Amino acid sequence: MKYHSEKNNIILCQNDFSLDETLDCGQAFRWKKTESEYDCTYTGFFLNKNLKISQKGNIFIFHDTSESDFLNIWADYFDLNTDYGELKRIFSRDETLKKACEFAGGIRLLRQNPWESLISFIISQNNNIPRIKLIIDRLCSHYGYFPSAEELSAETPESIDYLKSGFRAKYIIDASQKVSSGEINLSEIKLLPLDEARQKLITIKGVGKKVSECVLLFGMYRTDAFPIDVWIKRVLENYYPEGFPEYTHPYEGIAQQYLFHYIRSQASAN
Repeated sequence: MKYHSEKNNIILCQNDFSLDETLDCGQAFRWKKTESEYDCTYTGFFLNKNLKISQKGNIFIFHDTSESDFLNIWADYFDLNTDYGELKRIFSRDETLKKACEFAGGIRLLRQNPWESLISFIISQNNNIPRIKLIIDRLCSHYGYFPSAEELSAETPESIDYLKSGFRAKYIIDASQKVSSGEINLSEIKLLPLDEARQKLITIKGVGKKVSECVLLFGMYRTDAFPIDVWIKRVLENYYPEGFPEYTHPYEGIAQQYLFHYIRSQASAN
């Protein structure tokens, strides 16, 4: 990881990284693209700490960021210490994965907060990315930040009607109450064997197989979790009828990200 401080910014030189492919691929919902002089610029939040970040080629500017925050927060969040070039080399033993890695080689798996991911992916059910972002933005605007489980547990489905989240409101409250009471301990779940972790998560109303896999992969960095939606189901049926390549373990969740972006984009182009 090559970086240096310049004025109040951190300047990072990083290969195998794209802000567009990482921040706008459906794994996080609190990032907004803004106009700038660079290839792209995003503003967003992690743990209610804001960041403005720009990209020009393989150079990234972390605006108004201290070296301490860069090393202790953002380097981990953007998974900068993982060698994605090596992961793509491993994945590329398979022709379909090779094409996916070449198509969107800048995707990185964000190391997100388990609680925020749980609520975000409950909201994501039968929803599209713009509307998910809008609901989460309403929630954060109401509180001034992303609320804790304790704060949301005091709400009711009726009191969060301003979110316009529909049937998901009762699921948001159930998750909040279970986490706040300790019935669901997200820190403990993160350390459980994958099958046990799944079973714990699906005790929350509205959390089924897909949402639990998303929380494990995106909120707990369980890279062996493998969310299956309509796109990935199609990939498995068409390209991997005998099962996903075993050599991708324990990073099949990251491999899935390349495939998801590739197949969805290919379908949109046809």
